[in-house]
Amino acid sequence: MRGRAGGIAAILVTSVLWGTTGTAATFAPGAGPLAIGAAALGIGGLLQAAIALPALRRAQQALRTHAGLVALGAVAVAVYPLAFYSSMRLGGVAIGTVVSLASAPLASGVLERVIERLPLSRWWKLAAFLGILGSGLLCVARAGDSTASAPATAASIGLGLVAGTTYALYSWVVHRLMGHEVGRAASMGAVFGAGGALLMPVLLLTGAPLLHSAQALTAAAYTALVPMFLGYFLFGLGLTRVRPSTATTLTLTEPAVAAVLAVLVVGERLSGLGWTGLAVIGVALVVLALAPANIEAEADALRLRGGRSGAAGAGDNRSRADRSTARRNRAGRSSADQDSGVLPSDIPPGPVPSDGHGSASGSGHVDSSTGPTEVITRHP
Repeated sequence: MRGRAGGIAAILVTSVLWGTTGTAATFAPGAGPLAIGAAALGIGGLLQAAIALPALRRAQQALRTHAGLVALGAVAVAVYPLAFYSSMRLGGVAIGTVVSLASAPLASGVLERVIERLPLSRWWKLAAFLGILGSGLLCVARAGDSTASAPATAASIGLGLVAGTTYALYSWVVHRLMGHEVGRAASMGAVFGAGGALLMPVLLLTGAPLLHSAQALTAAAYTALVPMFLGYFLFGLGLTRVRPSTATTLTLTEPAVAAVLAVLVVGERLSGLGWTGLAVIGVALVVLALAPANIEAEADALRLRGGRSGAAGAGDNRSRADRSTARRNRAGRSSADQDSGVLPSDIPPGPVPSDGHGSASGSGHVDSSTGPTEVITRHP
């Protein structure tokens, strides 16, 4: 699929892949969340840069020009997995994933509103509200669990908000670079490659437990290659077709997938309130899918209408000026004809034949400001 529908499909597939990361991390219980996060996005980010090397070479000058933007995105990429996996370790796969991803659309929309001055449409606000409501219900359901620790749940929510904000930030940076005519591959390769490099020291300091068992190593390899490498490749494709606020709202699919896997595979339990929260998040996605263009096209439509009215006004002004010029030319021509004895009826209608040098023969010429049939006679 091409166009907007293809972008939405790519991001939804990405969301499903991302939804498996929390469950995969539980297969490496001896490794800390920092090790899992650094391995996942550190290796995944470096692979993004590796496949984008030709594009990075071609875009060297543009990337140097926007080095500050690349650095901002790289820091966000480095912070995101550390906060995300720590949030899941403290609060559980369901709550950590839900808070991280459900907060991202709000942060993304605020970035676009504050920096790009794009208005937030009613559809976006409704989808974001439903996403927050569903996430809140999931959090309340988790807090009501007698086995959950209140401080750990609060810390999980806080880290989830950090993860959501950094996720929105690097999504916006990549989209911004594309807007500066840096290609998709170069934008993704530069931001994720630099972010992956920043995560390598963390992996070296914390990653030893990943080598202690084949299961832990397999979980880390899966997380790096499938959800992160392949997932972010598809995410980059999606960002070429939809705005970051739309992309981050579509990724609300991820917490739903993560919560279901947490129940079916990990053994976490969700109360009726938790399942209600998941259903509300599903409604948010339906709202966005049924009216996706309203999120970003509302402002474009306003600009388009404004441009058309402006063009129409300019056209009217030109028409009035042309008519005025034509009247002045006719008046001047009549006066000159009377002085020279040439009557208007003596001037042949239509354009005057060319003399072969691009000008009209004789004493007449075609005045392009009054149209091809307006002939003005010059007199020495």
